[in-house]
Amino acid sequence: MHHTRHIQNLALIGFMGAGKSSVGRLIAEQLHFTFLDTDELIVASVGKSITEIFAQQGEAAFRELERKVVEELTGRTETVISTGGGMPVNPANLVCLKSHALVVCLWASPEKIWANVREQTHRPLFNVPDPQAKIRELLAAREPFYRQADVLVNTELRSAREVAQQVIHHFRSALAGQK
Repeated sequence: MHHTRHIQNLALIGFMGAGKSSVGRLIAEQLHFTFLDTDELIVASVGKSITEIFAQQGEAAFRELERKVVEELTGRTETVISTGGGMPVNPANLVCLKSHALVVCLWASPEKIWANVREQTHRPLFNVPDPQAKIRELLAAREPFYRQADVLVNTELRSAREVAQQVIHHFRSALAGQK
């Protein structure tokens, strides 16, 4: 860990359906932190759903909104930040998050992700003939970025509560290492 970092927050990155929101809420509850979801912040700031932003303005416009939100979060303390699945693809976002947060990537297989999200209709990703192939393709493309997290946690065979406990352990270890 780089010695100039000042970890005050916890950021969860990873693919949609890996458990960032459910695990993030549990962690925030246990640590008495605020829980923030970058996608929810974007929706609130522009008054449009993620699907509408993608359809009307395109992915590049969404990624720019995402970058701004990530930057605005640098002043936060005691916050669990759940990010959109594609957020770490912009290296500036990871650098920004790492300046104030321990970055934890929640990881799951394409099959597990599909099982977790196939009932959800609000995902722009699923407007394709073969969503599972799309998941595999995006996971492969994003893996190098996800691997830049401080900690990788496999969520595959664990409950959200078990994953939350593991992440909290890593967070407390990182805080202890700063002192």
